[in-house]
Amino acid sequence: MIETTMLGPNEKSKVNQSIQVPNGSSSQPLRGGGGLACMINSEICAVLAVMRRNVRWGVQYMADDDHLEHPLIFSLKELRRMIFSWRNQWDNISPLLFLQPFLDVIQSDETGAPITGVALSSIYKILIIDFLDINTLKVDEALSKIIDTVTSCRFEVTDPASEEVVLMKILQVLLACMKSKASSKLSDQNVCNIVNTCFRVVHQASSKGELLQRTARHTMHELVRCIFSNLPCIEIGEDELSDVGRSHGHEAHQQDGYAAGGDLLGNGYVILGRGGELPSDEFTSNGSNDELGNRTAKCTSEMGQDNEASQVTCPVTVEAYGVPCMVEIFHFLCSLLNVVASIGFGPQSNPIAYDEDVPLFALGLINSAIELGGSSFGRHPKLLALIQDELFLNLMQFGLSMSPLILSTVCSIVLNLYYHLRKELKLQLEDFFSCVLLKILQSKHGASYHLQEVAMETLVDLCRHPYFIAEMYSNFDCNISSTNLFEDIVNLLSKSAFPVNGPLSSIHILAFNGLISIIRDMNGRLTNESPIPEKISSDIREYKSFWTVACENYDDIDHLVPYLRNMKYIKRRLMIGADHFNRDPKNGLEFLQAVHLLPDKLDPISVACFFRYTSGLDKNLVGDFLGNHDDFSIQVLHEFARTFDFRDMQLDIALRVFLETFRLPGESQKIQRVLEAFAERYYEHAQNILANKDAALLLSYSLILLNTDQHNSQVKKKMTEEDFIRNNRRINGGNDLPRDYLSELYHSICQNEIKLILEQGSSGSLPVTTRSNSFGLIYKSKQTAPFISCDSLSRLDYDMFTILSGPTIAAISVVFDQAEHEHVLKTCVEGFLDVAKIAACYHLEEVLDDLVISICKFTNHLHSLSPEELILSFAKEDTKARMATVAVFTIANRYGDYLRTSWKNILDCILILHRLGFLSTRLLNDAVDDMDSSSSSSLSVPPRKSSGLMGRFSQLLYLDKEEPSPQPSEEELATHRSIIKVIQECHIDSIFAESKFLQSESLLQLAQALIFAASRRRKGDNNLLEDESDAVFCLELLITVTLNNRDRIMLLWQCVYEHIANIVQSTSLPCPLVEKAVLGLLKICHRLLPYKEDLTDELLKSLQLVLKLDARVADAYCEQITQEVLHLVKANAIQIKSNVGWRTITSLVSITARHPEASEPGFETLAFIMSDGAHLSPANYILCINAARQFAESRVGNVDRSVRSLDLMGGSVFCLAKWCGASSDDEEGLGIGEMWLRLVQGVRKVCLDQREEVRNHAILMLQMSLIGADGIRLSGEVWWMCFDLVIFKLLDDLLEIAEEHSPKDYRDMETSLSLSVKLMSKVLLRFLEDLWQLKSFANLWTGVLNRMEKLMKMKLRGKKKGENLQELVREVLKNILVEMKSSGILASPMAADTKGGDESLWQLTWLHMKKIDPVLQEQVFSGNELEQLKHMKTGSSLVTKDHLLVASGETTTA
Repeated sequence: MIETTMLGPNEKSKVNQSIQVPNGSSSQPLRGGGGLACMINSEICAVLAVMRRNVRWGVQYMADDDHLEHPLIFSLKELRRMIFSWRNQWDNISPLLFLQPFLDVIQSDETGAPITGVALSSIYKILIIDFLDINTLKVDEALSKIIDTVTSCRFEVTDPASEEVVLMKILQVLLACMKSKASSKLSDQNVCNIVNTCFRVVHQASSKGELLQRTARHTMHELVRCIFSNLPCIEIGEDELSDVGRSHGHEAHQQDGYAAGGDLLGNGYVILGRGGELPSDEFTSNGSNDELGNRTAKCTSEMGQDNEASQVTCPVTVEAYGVPCMVEIFHFLCSLLNVVASIGFGPQSNPIAYDEDVPLFALGLINSAIELGGSSFGRHPKLLALIQDELFLNLMQFGLSMSPLILSTVCSIVLNLYYHLRKELKLQLEDFFSCVLLKILQSKHGASYHLQEVAMETLVDLCRHPYFIAEMYSNFDCNISSTNLFEDIVNLLSKSAFPVNGPLSSIHILAFNGLISIIRDMNGRLTNESPIPEKISSDIREYKSFWTVACENYDDIDHLVPYLRNMKYIKRRLMIGADHFNRDPKNGLEFLQAVHLLPDKLDPISVACFFRYTSGLDKNLVGDFLGNHDDFSIQVLHEFARTFDFRDMQLDIALRVFLETFRLPGESQKIQRVLEAFAERYYEHAQNILANKDAALLLSYSLILLNTDQHNSQVKKKMTEEDFIRNNRRINGGNDLPRDYLSELYHSICQNEIKLILEQGSSGSLPVTTRSNSFGLIYKSKQTAPFISCDSLSRLDYDMFTILSGPTIAAISVVFDQAEHEHVLKTCVEGFLDVAKIAACYHLEEVLDDLVISICKFTNHLHSLSPEELILSFAKEDTKARMATVAVFTIANRYGDYLRTSWKNILDCILILHRLGFLSTRLLNDAVDDMDSSSSSSLSVPPRKSSGLMGRFSQLLYLDKEEPSPQPSEEELATHRSIIKVIQECHIDSIFAESKFLQSESLLQLAQALIFAASRRRKGDNNLLEDESDAVFCLELLITVTLNNRDRIMLLWQCVYEHIANIVQSTSLPCPLVEKAVLGLLKICHRLLPYKEDLTDELLKSLQLVLKLDARVADAYCEQITQEVLHLVKANAIQIKSNVGWRTITSLVSITARHPEASEPGFETLAFIMSDGAHLSPANYILCINAARQFAESRVGNVDRSVRSLDLMGGSVFCLAKWCGASSDDEEGLGIGEMWLRLVQGVRKVCLDQREEVRNHAILMLQMSLIGADGIRLSGEVWWMCFDLVIFKLLDDLLEIAEEHSPKDYRDMETSLSLSVKLMSKVLLRFLEDLWQLKSFANLWTGVLNRMEKLMKMKLRGKKKGENLQELVREVLKNILVEMKSSGILASPMAADTKGGDESLWQLTWLHMKKIDPVLQEQVFSGNELEQLKHMKTGSSLVTKDHLLVASGETTTA
């Protein structure tokens, strides 16, 4: 028995050592001296030692020379003898000299597994010490010899264990060759041999031990990594320096050059098994004899038996290995996937029917190659062609696998391809995303939950790429011929985040995370200058061909972005037209004409382009239209065919490409018309083989028939190749087509069916890519627009956000509603805030409103809770409500400028907190300027008082100590602190304090929302408010907002005024709401008057609402109203200039004159205006006089207030004199005279007051007012009116009172009359010179004499009453007469002729004096004057003067 376990003495371990090449080893110590010689010598000893253990290798010494040592032993000994003689000449020694003896042992048929294994170990040791490097002499020959020897290794297998050891050592040596420093000297042939041998070991290992299996696969992965890691270092075009001997064009589709599991490259060697036969073990990890294993072994055996027929050899070159071997290796890896595809792998396959080990192994190797080669694949056309065609075809097929492992590996490859090669794989990626990922996630093809989870993970990983979504949108959604991939992804993620009748699963969370990733990336790209695109015109005015229009410059973003937006707009309208077309072709075309996407008069070219380039059309309808016999349809058909480019394309491929765009009609005549158009176009591009277009037509017909014959299950007898060739004789202009050409077409159709029944495209979805329709994909790839890289395309974020915002908000809301974990809830809130930021940045008000409304839904349930339940829920139980509340107010504070209708929902949240009683009064007092303490207190928010837990909280918050209450517990305090913390995080006060910075539209919406919230009515009773306290609170907020926006008061004023007016006019009983409305209105006027001169009248006019209050309401709040009016006047008197404004102020002041509580501040207001004339003006003079008279006549206050009022009235006359002196305008002077007259009339009315103090003081003030008129320019008419309406009227009224009323009612009337007489006397004497000039002086004088006469004759009640008055009358009259005489006004008839006096006035006076007091006549008139009077005809019945008639015995009256 041959031992197999003995290994070289210098090996560190047995077979289980890992195949790794030490990176840190150095050969320098071995180069000098005998270090390397000793190492080689030890390896020789190891090999010889193992050989001597076998009797076969023993040496028998004979006398003759016929029995010498075996050549293998001799060569080893000879090498031992030579190595020590080389000493320092190693650099000049070819490595083959000391490697060849070991290689001979490995290649010998006579050595067993143990000996071969030790020899392999020796080679491996020499390789890993890095003695061989790029500078070593003839290192390329040495490495090539090692590879050739190892790959053709022969040994006798005595037991399975020894065989596995040798196989592992073979793997070690081959991998060491690839990792050697001199590996760059390897040729393409060497590398291919290494990979081929390693794969054979992998194949054999399927029936061996687990260790060998894993080692072999690991080595294969290492080889692929090692090879393709050099791809980035290879210059472009290097792969063209050597021909690999095969084409990857059409032939690659017709015949698969590599059967699954077959040779990579035929090299003339095989790894022998027992007995030297090729192993037939199946390529499986468990060694089961399944169909795939048998098929693989069969393919491999066939290749081994006919090496010459199947091998594709790399030419031996001196160049280092490069792209040619990589092309071969990569193609071989792709071919491994064809095994499963060839046995019908697909979505309906049984997952147990095959072993997933084969595709997983192949996919893993491919993934490793792509990871290391990266974007360098795109620089080499042949490698790129393999990926575009064969690899992606297999990825599409395996993507629909029922195995999560396979799908996961496929998705990993696609991720790498997208990252590195997306620019070169535009349509392939679209197909994969649309037909694999999205369909799996849509639960199509019976995808299991695990498959959906893998697909969702992949999609989310893609979404995490910063520009994936932007690239999907720009490349596909903005392309009229592609699907709306971006929209499909967003809608799918949103839909997948919705749990259906169950809790959140991992797929829901994954979809949610995908949306969050998109939003975060978009948010991260925002800048302060993020542009808001101009709106594209919603109407295309005329048709312009756009079907094949490309961007002027894809590298210039200023050209690209408008182009993409325009194409997206066109596509959106085009999709609507396609939908109409799919329902009714005629209506569809008419619609497209109406929107100018087709010309008003249809032409064949535009309709053909519509069919050719529009995605989503029903291909059955397109085929029927193209097959119609009318002239227009035929023209459209030919124009449709002209849109194809069939150059350098085989007939069957061209036919496939053509028929993929529509469904071939079933009628033979339609088929003929379609094929005629196709044949004509194909012949234009392929005239090298076909003689004419008839030949193209006949051959196309023949291919359609062959396709039906071969792939219709109802046809039992299939057409043979000879039948097909025979059927097409003499069709090429009377000649035969080349047999090889027809044979190639025959096999192409037989192997790959032309799909004539296509999936309807009304939904815009793509058919699953198979080998049959993959040709069309390659064709479109060559003609499609270049891939748009979105590294700097953040300007498209606006367009994308408008599409994804709705689904994203809905998805996040659902997850937030269903989630329980806090980290998920926080992610939701972050997502809400990101959406809000983006919406605000792009001024998308509707999106922001929808977002806020969605978040507020999580607080709606709180409205129905009792106060105690509300507190407990908000503080402890309802985390979502708390987080939603904070999120809502964060959005309101940050992005309030762009909120519109959602202010209503935000206010609902505020009202919830208001009902809790936790809102600070600062919320309402944070206006522009500080208010007086009294005014501020009038609008402060009183704490809500209630029993129980809530009442204690409120009292604690507002420090309400008026009523004793139980101390809250620790739990209650903790709850309180929790709520306060949440409210502080909300910064609600900032919303209203900073409202002055809101945009106008948002501010107006906020005000309207406050009005709406304050006006809610109870259900079933529209006359009652839903919650009056809420209405009051909202009104106060409205007032606060109004005050904070004084510069924009006109924006708010109308709605604020209407709201307050509605409250005032609809309230008949005192209530807090009407109180806040009235006081708030006064507060607004108070604050705004200093800043809005142009609105002064408007603001003050609004105060007339106070005058419209119901009497009960006005009485209840009169004092507070008056206090506010006082503050308003004191602060803004100088701003009030118009009569309209002062009329409102004085009206408000006047009504307080008779109110017990309000009269004091009312009078203070009036005194502030009138004192010293500080704020009196012609605009308010009469109004203030009337108001002062109201206070003077009022008995609510004490007498002193009435007296002070009279003082104000009397003192105001000096203002009139001042104004008159400063005015030079006669008309203005007349106005001042009118004001003076109103003054004295007002004072006269107070002169009749029942209170003697007030009455007498009023007479004095009247006297002062009359005397003060000295500086006023008064007309004669005014003076006459003054005497007639004021002085005479006063005396008449006083006389009447004295005669008719009891002294108890009107005390001391004698004094009042005396003062009145003096008043009349003084005024007459003061202004006598002016009065004498009046034409009506006689009447005036007559009036004076008549009143004197009445006073003399009047008898006052009481003892000795009236004597003083009569004496006073005599004295006053005497003084008047004396003054009149001295001034010449009153003269005797004789003197009148000489002095110019008035004789009639003399006579009039003499007649009245006789009746008044004859004694007084003697005192006034001299003797001569009396004598003259006696001689006058006493019988004269009349004395005339200026038409004044006085009858004898009668007196005149004024």
